[in-house]
Amino acid sequence: MRKTPLLATIAIGIAASLALAGCSGASSSSSAGTDASIAVGSLYEPVNLDNTAGGGQGVTEALNGNVYEGLFKLTDDGKVQPLLATKYTTSSDGLTYTFTLRDGVKFHSGKPVTSESVKTSIERVLATDSQSARKSQLAVISGIQTPDDKTVVISLKSRSISLPYNLSYVWIYGPGTTNYKTAEDGTGPYTLGTWKRGSSLSLERWNGYWGTKAKNKEVVYDYFTDASALSNALVTNRVDIVTSIQSPDSLTQFEGNKNYTISNGKSTTKELLAFNDKVAPFNNAEVRKAVYSAIDTKKLLSSIWGKYGTLIGSMVPPSDPWYEDLTKVNPYDTALAKKELATAGLPNGFTFTLDTPTYDPHPAVAEFLKSELAKVGITVNINSISADQWYTKVFKNHDFTATLQEHVNDRDVVWYGNPDFYWGYDNPQVTAWVNQAEQSSTTAEQTAKLKLVNQQIAKDAASAWLYLYPQIVVASSSVSGYPVNGLNSQFYAYDITKK
Repeated sequence: MRKTPLLATIAIGIAASLALAGCSGASSSSSAGTDASIAVGSLYEPVNLDNTAGGGQGVTEALNGNVYEGLFKLTDDGKVQPLLATKYTTSSDGLTYTFTLRDGVKFHSGKPVTSESVKTSIERVLATDSQSARKSQLAVISGIQTPDDKTVVISLKSRSISLPYNLSYVWIYGPGTTNYKTAEDGTGPYTLGTWKRGSSLSLERWNGYWGTKAKNKEVVYDYFTDASALSNALVTNRVDIVTSIQSPDSLTQFEGNKNYTISNGKSTTKELLAFNDKVAPFNNAEVRKAVYSAIDTKKLLSSIWGKYGTLIGSMVPPSDPWYEDLTKVNPYDTALAKKELATAGLPNGFTFTLDTPTYDPHPAVAEFLKSELAKVGITVNINSISADQWYTKVFKNHDFTATLQEHVNDRDVVWYGNPDFYWGYDNPQVTAWVNQAEQSSTTAEQTAKLKLVNQQIAKDAASAWLYLYPQIVVASSSVSGYPVNGLNSQFYAYDITKK
């Protein structure tokens, strides 16, 4: 199965179709130790190299933390750590953050990182044409001051307890290029090597890095459009590691084989049946709940992922601090679904169009839903659309009744507090709780409010959360030090070693 995320605007990115089914032919038989070249197999080639311009999941996977860094780093287990900022203070009213920058950090172009670099990088995220994942959350910023080269002062319109977390999404860009879509100037442990579109992208260890040098000399991302070809590349030693297996069938050849290691990590990617909550009949919560209860999500997950993956009852994955198991709120129960339809005034069901992206696993999911909903009198007309069409029709113009999509990011339950988001969910109480959570003075207060949000959107069946993707990383047993979790599609490569 192949998954292609949304445009980075919604955190998530729409990946474009790749030109080739094969890879660059890089061999994993290269030197070991600090001179090793690590061949990484992936389905996610960047659309471009700028994470404020819809670069997609691939640009995050390849460049985040490897080529570009932020003031903060999101670790593989979801913790926020200082990176280019060494410390920060917050004013008593929570409206002013003062950040101190790390000494001795230079961009790959040789220019020093200054407070002005940070200011302009944040302004790139907030720009009108920005497609950054956290643009809306950072809109709380009212001003940025740079009293000296090592100090950044950010003023806020209202309190934002998530500011350090949201800043981990902001890459600090250097002045070494004017076209960040095709070139880079970051501060990370690698520089960009060669990008062969439709084939591969290489990263080269940078000896001028301010921190611990990368443990390998080079990382080459080899790109595939076919999941089977990707798995075969690992079998034939063309790649050392596959960042995300997309079909359980692909694992058979690796299970029980001492030459490979299978890691089932944590994922934050949710498969959604997203309703347009402003359009009849889905402006009625009883209808949404009926649809949800008519779907055997356990059977769906098994049909797509076998024994892998997790059922969820809301937008919050287990790795988020405010997770609760809400899978019983809208249980699979066709009798209940029919009762809810009758309560909504639709005892004989109804017909709706499901806008379905053409890439896997959405077509298979759509057919499953069509079959399930027919059992309670609901007719589904499947309208297949490309990723680009989805962005324009669904996300941008809100011209849909229901759609399928995967949402990659963690902590994205807050989008249900935005009535203008593409799915149109509008519950003033939820919006208030989201705002109160963000203005909390402690993480305990924030967690309590977002649990209320989590519970309410489940009660309202704001969407139907079908399942949480597994994060299955398969690697040659000769390599180690790679990340195993799929938080926000990042893939830190600098600790990977080869025997």
